[in-house]
Amino acid sequence: MKGLWGWIKRRPIVSGVLALLLILVLYSVLAPRERDYIYATQDVSRGEVVRLVSASGSLRALNTINVGAEISGQITAVYVDFNSPVTQGQLLAEIDATRPRAQVLQARASVELARASLAQAQAAIIRAETDVEVQEREYNRRVELEEKGFVSGAGLDQAQNALVAAKANLSTAQAQAQSARAQIQQSSAVLRSAELDLSRTRIIAPTSGVVIDKLVEPGTTVAANFQTPNLFTIAADTSRMQVEASVDEADIGEVREGQDVRFTVDSYPDDVFEARVQQIRKAATQNASSVSYLVILDVDNLEGKLLTGMTANVDIITSRIENALRIPVAATRFLPREGDRAGASDETAKDNEESDSQSVGKQDDMVTVWVPGEDPYRPETREVAIGITGIDYAEITSGLDEGDSVLVRSRERTADDEQGAEASISL
Repeated sequence: MKGLWGWIKRRPIVSGVLALLLILVLYSVLAPRERDYIYATQDVSRGEVVRLVSASGSLRALNTINVGAEISGQITAVYVDFNSPVTQGQLLAEIDATRPRAQVLQARASVELARASLAQAQAAIIRAETDVEVQEREYNRRVELEEKGFVSGAGLDQAQNALVAAKANLSTAQAQAQSARAQIQQSSAVLRSAELDLSRTRIIAPTSGVVIDKLVEPGTTVAANFQTPNLFTIAADTSRMQVEASVDEADIGEVREGQDVRFTVDSYPDDVFEARVQQIRKAATQNASSVSYLVILDVDNLEGKLLTGMTANVDIITSRIENALRIPVAATRFLPREGDRAGASDETAKDNEESDSQSVGKQDDMVTVWVPGEDPYRPETREVAIGITGIDYAEITSGLDEGDSVLVRSRERTADDEQGAEASISL
């Protein structure tokens, strides 16, 4: 030790430099280092907490009608196109009417022929009735003469036979008239059928709406022998539409009829459309390993922006609380950096995530959040009870008050943060 002090006395400058270097090394090791990150906080506030079930679906018209052809033939004219507005009874297209028109003419001729046969039969009836009257008078006259002995029995028999023949002719004429009437009815039915086929060559709009699909052009041949071919599709009322949304089986238990819905479409990413759950289909749809259910949403389309076939990104509002005490969902999942935790571990975040996933329909699930401490790099834990958990916010039922702060993330320190720290120190 004495040798060391002697050496220091003999070399005071060198000893001073070495002492200064030693002090600098100790200071660099023991002095607190400036952190290159800070913790971002957010205040506990009041507002709306919404829990959503997300799904995707497609838009379709509320009432879609397929217009087909009931007879076969070649399309000779088409009077509408895609997106054409049509009114009920409007002519959409025509099928070649040459054959149906010829069948109508033939059926009409058959009706006229049957009517002529009826007229002949009626004339024959009149003649037969006249003949019967004549033969009856003749027979009665001969009966009187036979009683007086002026006519033989053979003459009386001859008059009787003539009367019987006249009555037979009358019956035959009446039967022919009945046959003619039946022929008229049959020919009239054939005529009506032919006229119906002729009318079906004109494809008429069954309702007012908009043509959303056209499957034929002039020259197209349609065959209606086995099934009715579809020519046009008409959306009867595009001011109201439906979304067919596919909801996963894990979420379908939260969906109820009458719930409010928000959705967007890719064509208008900045517009949020509103809808309502109209129906939940109970038939499951299985795709690979997933099972989903179809949920029908009722949509107003008064502005006409929505078109059939558009893909809808759907959010079904299953729970909503107004003016709730809330914190960001990120706060329930956040963990400070490892060196800044006071006895907490990664299990805290895992427990919070499990609590979030099981909080549907439950109340007062306990989670751990981090709040600022006296040392900004030594935050403290706080046990809080949460109600419903939405996408952005979670409802707080106890453990925090309005205005309290919670940690939501850590971020790199910026020049503005350093200036703010210097200003606070100078104050």
